[in-house]
Amino acid sequence: MKHSNKILYLLFFLCATISFAQNEISNKVVDFYSDLPIESASVYIKSTAIGTITNADGKFALRIPVEHVSDTLIVSSIGFSTEKIPFNQYDASEPIYLVEAVASLDEVVLEAEMRPKTGNEIVLKAIKDLPLTMPDSSYIQKGFLRHKERNKKEFKWLIESAISVYDSSYSVPAKQHLKINVDQMRKSYDLRDIDSLFTYASYLNQNNRTRTSPKNLRRIQIKTAALKKAIKWNDNRVNGLQNIFQGKLNMFRNVDHKKALFGEHILKKHQFELDTILIDNERKLYKIKINKGTEYVGLGTKGIYNEGFEAKGWLYIYYDNFAIKKVEYELVAASKEQKTRSKRLFDTQTNHKLVINYKAFNNKMYPNYIYYETPKLVNVGFKPKNKQQEAFAEQYKEERYYYTVQEILFSDIILDRDKIKKELDTTWDMDIFSPKPYNKAFWNTYNVLLESEDDEKLIQDLSKRASLFKE
Repeated sequence: MKHSNKILYLLFFLCATISFAQNEISNKVVDFYSDLPIESASVYIKSTAIGTITNADGKFALRIPVEHVSDTLIVSSIGFSTEKIPFNQYDASEPIYLVEAVASLDEVVLEAEMRPKTGNEIVLKAIKDLPLTMPDSSYIQKGFLRHKERNKKEFKWLIESAISVYDSSYSVPAKQHLKINVDQMRKSYDLRDIDSLFTYASYLNQNNRTRTSPKNLRRIQIKTAALKKAIKWNDNRVNGLQNIFQGKLNMFRNVDHKKALFGEHILKKHQFELDTILIDNERKLYKIKINKGTEYVGLGTKGIYNEGFEAKGWLYIYYDNFAIKKVEYELVAASKEQKTRSKRLFDTQTNHKLVINYKAFNNKMYPNYIYYETPKLVNVGFKPKNKQQEAFAEQYKEERYYYTVQEILFSDIILDRDKIKKELDTTWDMDIFSPKPYNKAFWNTYNVLLESEDDEKLIQDLSKRASLFKE
């Protein structure tokens, strides 16, 4: 009888384990004292790179592979305590509470050891130690990409894909040794106006010797195929993945590149101010404010005046080994020329917003989450000729300016050389704008980012009205 009970218990346990393994866990992470949601909290399986982050509502969803059902869930956020929950004790009926945890700057001042003490000194030390803290061997990361575009009223474009990123190591140039592939596509909705005369004029100006003004173009005189070609050209030029991974915006990976943002002249274009000491996953962390320097910042983008900015934001650097944990970086129009251009073309002075969050794995820091936002002018302006047209002009203004957001969540890291070689033997293609067949079985087991409730409503509305954008 005892043996029968043991067998029944074992069968029950196995069924529960299998059931658990086939379902994702979901919950909400909140501040213990304020009961407010905590955005961008890290949620991952202990000792792995498998994880996700919380959305603007503090919510997350995470798929647990069968081999990790007896593991532990780790939930952490900068400035808060860390929760460690064994999966066999996980309770989805209660939110996950984190308690605010802040260290003291006095602890740093009182230490006897010689350490950098100013913000500038700490950042320079962190950059000097990048060869020690960044990956020093080949790896592939698997991730989820959400690319969306909207005006002030609604979403106009949405792409969701699974991507792979291969990198030889931190020490080699990214343009030659970093590759990107779009593995699968989940959504591809397009509600953009096809008559983007501004984009078409830019395309002509980049490919012809004569200058063309959008005001001189008439839609009726331009073939739709030509407009689509120009739009795809602009998509790849402005929103292609190579801009994030292979260019200046990947500021720590590409710090040795010519004219890097955080390169040789970093302190001429930036100043860093030590703000406080925080706690992240039970480790002390410098919080450092990014201020403007004496010179303007520029990105050197071909065919676009991407100069004349001031930088602002925050850097988070681990206290024990000076590894970069997170950067929040904005470029704001500062020169007279850029201020005028930004106001006229984008209706905003902030041209670039970038967040890169890194995850410690095998004593190295790997990208974990990337957020990039940039404005975009879609149509040239409409100038009212009388009072009757003023109301229409105001409505047109809301639809004239777009902004593009790209989010990438990396949920796995491959270090095995044989697996890397096998993946590299296939054809890689970084074009996120080419539609691919939907693979339901693949997406049933893949971790994705949760949208906020407000954005999800807009996306659902887009999916009802939009069609697949065809080349």
